[in-house]
Amino acid sequence: MEKKIKKIVLAYSGGLDTSIIIPWLKENYEGCEVIAVCGDVGQGSETDGLKKKALATGASKLYIEDLTDEFVNDFIFPTLKAGAVYEKRYLLGTSFARPIIAKRIAQIALKENADAICHGCTGKGNDQVRFELTIKAFAPKMQIIAPWRIWDIKSRNQEIDYAIAHNVPLKVSRETSYSKDKNLWHLSHEGLDLEDPSKEPQYNKEGFLEMCVSPESAPDKAEYVTIDFLQGIPVAVNGKKMNGTDLIRTLNDIGGKHGIGLVDVVENRLVGMKSRGVYETPGGTILYHAHEVLETLTLDRDTMHYKTIVAEKFAELVYYGQWYSPLREAISAFIDKTQTNVTGQVKLKLYKGNIINAGTVSDYSLYDMDIATFEEDNVYNQKDAEGFINLFGLPIKVKALSDIKNNKE
Repeated sequence: MEKKIKKIVLAYSGGLDTSIIIPWLKENYEGCEVIAVCGDVGQGSETDGLKKKALATGASKLYIEDLTDEFVNDFIFPTLKAGAVYEKRYLLGTSFARPIIAKRIAQIALKENADAICHGCTGKGNDQVRFELTIKAFAPKMQIIAPWRIWDIKSRNQEIDYAIAHNVPLKVSRETSYSKDKNLWHLSHEGLDLEDPSKEPQYNKEGFLEMCVSPESAPDKAEYVTIDFLQGIPVAVNGKKMNGTDLIRTLNDIGGKHGIGLVDVVENRLVGMKSRGVYETPGGTILYHAHEVLETLTLDRDTMHYKTIVAEKFAELVYYGQWYSPLREAISAFIDKTQTNVTGQVKLKLYKGNIINAGTVSDYSLYDMDIATFEEDNVYNQKDAEGFINLFGLPIKVKALSDIKNNKE
């Protein structure tokens, strides 16, 4: 016999989905207590007024957990060091924010002796997997409630109808209700006109972009920025040392005003469908570019090429919600080893959505001007290349001779 659910911990953002879930749970799980938990991963003013709203709609209490520094140090920077990008364009802003939030929710659910954890992810999306795999890692016996997979509501318009009927205050309207996810790293936009990939995103539409301006609206004058790295981790901007959270905020401001980090992506979701979204990741885009540039100087060829392969798998694991998996942890250990000498300074020029290299220095640089020069040198014997090519090309030569012997064209 299934245990009666008396206490539910809800992943709560104050957005449309989770706002109506509180009264829905109270209606459908008679006498249950709903405890709301909001994970603050740098979404800023979105947490304002949440306590009042959660309690007014039926929650018994609200936890607002400041996870921002942990998010940066334990999730963003390991992914940055890996150079992980999903399908070559998506910098994983929502993907790696979900595990840290779900982990804290699971911990609170255990502390509160809850009977179940509830989330507002749809049955079409990736987030349901990211939340639930993390819950399984930290509270494997906990029951999970996913209203979107069981209730009668089928659309955002029906959600708005439900909210109005239950006096749930809303910050969205039927006309402007893009599905958005914001944190320190990025802001995503989905839905409405973006569901048609033939339509150009309306970057200059009032209220659409929040972290960036469109490239056309960016200043006509370029701006230089320097970033210092220590073993693959950014530690200073323009010579000023700062913690990771402040560093990303600083680069968000700098990059955002130059239209850096806007991408329009059609991606393959884990559940099998394609979806289209617009992402704003100004500071993250600068950091990825700078880190990659520094690695071109400090990583040897074979490590650099193999790391590219590993980065693709790392991105896939993060996107699929498998942060707390043995493989992700093992890859991170490999990545950390590769970053031992990724220390130095990268200078970039930002101009109307573009990032232009403007110089890189490192005490660990493997670039040797004496060897690479087109001028006369005394360190590289060009005649050595003849023997190298003969040996390197030997299998090709042997195959060609065999073909001739056997009268093959």
